[in-house]
Amino acid sequence: MGAAEIISFEEVRASKQWSTLRQQLHKRFDQWLDTLEQPWHEPPSTLTEVTATVWDLRQQLTGGITETIVAHVHRGAHDCTQVTCPRCDGRLRARERVCRTVETMGGPVQLERPYVSCRSCRLGRYPFDEALGGGAGCTQLDRHKAAAQLVTEVPSDTAQALVRELTGVPFGSERRHTVTNHMAQELTVLDVVPPPEAIQRRVAAVAAGRWRRPVVVLGIDGAYVPTRPDSAREHRPGPRGQRARRALWRGQWRDAKGFRCSLLDGDRLVPLLSWHQVHNERERGEALQEVQDAGVIPEGHVRLCVVADGAEWIGKHVQALFPQARQVLDYSHCAHYIHTSAKAH
Repeated sequence: MGAAEIISFEEVRASKQWSTLRQQLHKRFDQWLDTLEQPWHEPPSTLTEVTATVWDLRQQLTGGITETIVAHVHRGAHDCTQVTCPRCDGRLRARERVCRTVETMGGPVQLERPYVSCRSCRLGRYPFDEALGGGAGCTQLDRHKAAAQLVTEVPSDTAQALVRELTGVPFGSERRHTVTNHMAQELTVLDVVPPPEAIQRRVAAVAAGRWRRPVVVLGIDGAYVPTRPDSAREHRPGPRGQRARRALWRGQWRDAKGFRCSLLDGDRLVPLLSWHQVHNERERGEALQEVQDAGVIPEGHVRLCVVADGAEWIGKHVQALFPQARQVLDYSHCAHYIHTSAKAH
């Protein structure tokens, strides 16, 4: 008689859970096939037509699969009937279920979860949402991350078009601006510039085979830009249904100051670093000080040239931080000053 194989209870439970999940996923896929069958009165014949049809409906499939897996993994929080209040340790019974739809990169996910509240502490909770660890808003963190990565690489409007075109996920301009502002709120200049070692490698590549040190051009400037106040996202006061959804607001022109550092390589410029923010003169000087203290610009291996518009605040910071730099007045302002002087004469 052969030896009997021992199977642990955990293995049995895991296999049963996976079997149940497979059945639920098969059911969800059958529902998607029913949706796919409706527009197919005549099946598409070319590869382009097939991929276009599947592409248009893929969000329903991936969103449904995500919804099924989430409900299965967090079954305990999804079906809970009572929880403990974190403040008074009282037992709270679950009330009515509240539906919520969140937008993810995998598609819309519908969540139906119980709501519990403590009358004595006046504290309401959604245990299912806490177990998921998602964001508070409709748009979830994965979409915020995708939008933030694009916004930091390409212009804002281009990023919005690329998100929709490449992923099929719409991302409005208001949400895009909000994500960008939140992302940049705590950043400093040293968080966005390349490390000194990377800049030194670029300088060494340009300097190879030359007997003179390469030129690094530091451009500093400021400009007024239109901005929208935070109050633009607030609701107007008054009875619901008799007021506009958004508050009345007026834009404000603010001074955006920044600098850009490039390596001169013949007739082309090799970008090294860039930093532009709505800052005042003091904050811009502090950013330049951080760059100088961190040794981002290898002053001993380059010839530094600062191009600016002749503003007094720029010359003050350059003289204090980069006294050996050659200061050059940019062409447009130089022409303006010469014209003004000639007209006066």
